[in-house]
Amino acid sequence: MPTITTIVLLLFLLSTTLVTTTTSAPIFKFGLESFLTQQSRLDPQASNDSFLSLPSSLKKSLSLASQPPSASSLLSLQLSVPVTVKLVGSSFSSSSPSLLSSFLSAALSSDQFQIITPFSNQHHLALSHSLHFDVSLSSSSLSSHLSESLGSELSKTPSSLRSPLLSVPYSAIDQIIKQDFEREKPVEGIYVYLLNLGSQSKPYAYNYGFGESSPGFTKCLGSIWTGKDRYLWIDLAAGPVDYGPALSGDGVLPRDSKDSNGLDLKSIERTFMDEVNDGGLLLGDQSLSFKQYEVRFAECSICSFAISRSITSYTSRYLFDNYTLIVSEYLDSKRLHQILSESSEEFRRLARFPEEDFGRVLPVYVFDLDYSSILLLDRYHQSVAFKDMVIAVRTKNTQTVSDYSCNGRHVFTQTRELERPLVGSILQSMWGVSPTHLLWSPRHNNTLVDYTWSIGQTPFGPFSEISSLSFVQKDAARRNVLLTSLNYSITSAIDVLESIAAHGGDRKLLKQNQHTEFIKRWNLFKYKLDKAVSALAHLDFEMALYFLRSSDHDLYAIHSLVYHASQELEASLVCFKDPPFPWASVLMSAVVLFALIYVYAKRDTLFSNKRKQF
Repeated sequence: MPTITTIVLLLFLLSTTLVTTTTSAPIFKFGLESFLTQQSRLDPQASNDSFLSLPSSLKKSLSLASQPPSASSLLSLQLSVPVTVKLVGSSFSSSSPSLLSSFLSAALSSDQFQIITPFSNQHHLALSHSLHFDVSLSSSSLSSHLSESLGSELSKTPSSLRSPLLSVPYSAIDQIIKQDFEREKPVEGIYVYLLNLGSQSKPYAYNYGFGESSPGFTKCLGSIWTGKDRYLWIDLAAGPVDYGPALSGDGVLPRDSKDSNGLDLKSIERTFMDEVNDGGLLLGDQSLSFKQYEVRFAECSICSFAISRSITSYTSRYLFDNYTLIVSEYLDSKRLHQILSESSEEFRRLARFPEEDFGRVLPVYVFDLDYSSILLLDRYHQSVAFKDMVIAVRTKNTQTVSDYSCNGRHVFTQTRELERPLVGSILQSMWGVSPTHLLWSPRHNNTLVDYTWSIGQTPFGPFSEISSLSFVQKDAARRNVLLTSLNYSITSAIDVLESIAAHGGDRKLLKQNQHTEFIKRWNLFKYKLDKAVSALAHLDFEMALYFLRSSDHDLYAIHSLVYHASQELEASLVCFKDPPFPWASVLMSAVVLFALIYVYAKRDTLFSNKRKQF
């Protein structure tokens, strides 16, 4: 049996907090907004119920409902995302901004937030979103500065024998654009720079790492970059570049020397903690910590069982002197996940790590196998994210040819380097951040794959070497927590309204004093949702968190009111008076019956004249 070392990484997310978002409401907004702003400073974690501290004048205003509580008012909440587009380069004319704006408005519309792997059957949240574009021409100084920097890099970069494109470091352009973005601060949206610097002396694309391609290693070039701050740029004149799934299959390129690198757990921890220390990823009083435990094969019979039961084989046909079938092995991630889930207590006992009463614990199982062949998860993946865990694997083999290509060449997968795949998988499992190449399409009712954005600064996909996070991942991590909570608040409030309707409506269910408090609470709850959505649209995640936490108090109070009112309902039997005796119909029936009897008795006399005629 091969020696198996199982490393269990535990990721703790303590004091998980959720948030909501909406549009501002016109009701008494100035006084209420001023009060809640003051409360957010006095009680930033919204530990106390703000309704109890409201002045009587504001409580009275809350009772004056302009519209009755309805589910449609919650389902109409929409998150507006401001996007500023800057056109950089002399190739853009004065009509370009209006033309691009018309194209964008025709191509994009508001839609609900989509979920790739939901807990229920619905692939969307109750909240919708829309993009609001502001397109403008950039200054000529920015364009000339970028042209000079690009020309300088092209002049000193030697031609490559392996690619028709010159490799330009992305930093030559990014540092200039970042300076321009810094001058725009403070910003409340996303900046997109579209570059078209005109024709250059040689075709080029951007390199996101160090060094050049070699026969054993492919460097993927691109034309986009997403910054750590909320900006991205696209060079329309770069390329043409190509990257994506290749047409042919797998292979193995073993090395003689063992590669001991690729699993620096401290590096993975630094990737996340650097962002936490810079104010990214977490919300409010959340905290994040990593703990590492190691279990050896000699002490872990369940490890051997899990691996052996999860190994599956497949055949591939290769053309050597003739067609040859080669049998290869891989790990079935779903089967491995099932075994690990069922044996979680056994792993806890072997690793000797204590139970955590608070916060969320994400186990990350890393199998470092003393195995000479390639053994990936589901044939293609080094790491796979599930909702409750992350599983990663590597063997002694260091490299394989993947099913992807870029720059006309196959991409090599460094199978012992797990830091970057683990960063991406942890983002998926802990924060629900979707890989850049996956999206859910309601039109197709399926998950679509598009690798356009899977290059540059992203921990996802095979075309990048960078593990650091751009603003896309950092914003998505916090926004997903807030959207999940907002969706729960909306659906929970709708359940309350449906319960009220089932009892005959709010005026029948609730007594006068209960109904007044219900209206006050509902209006305050809806107002806080509006403010949370507005804060989220302005990318003020902390303020959105406050309003969502504060709205939880109102939602709980509404639940309590409806529950207690439903418990007070009493079944009653209403007795009706017996209807009066129908004398008229009885007398009429008696007269008709008497007439029939009389006719029957006198039939011979009455019909005698008729019989004489015959």
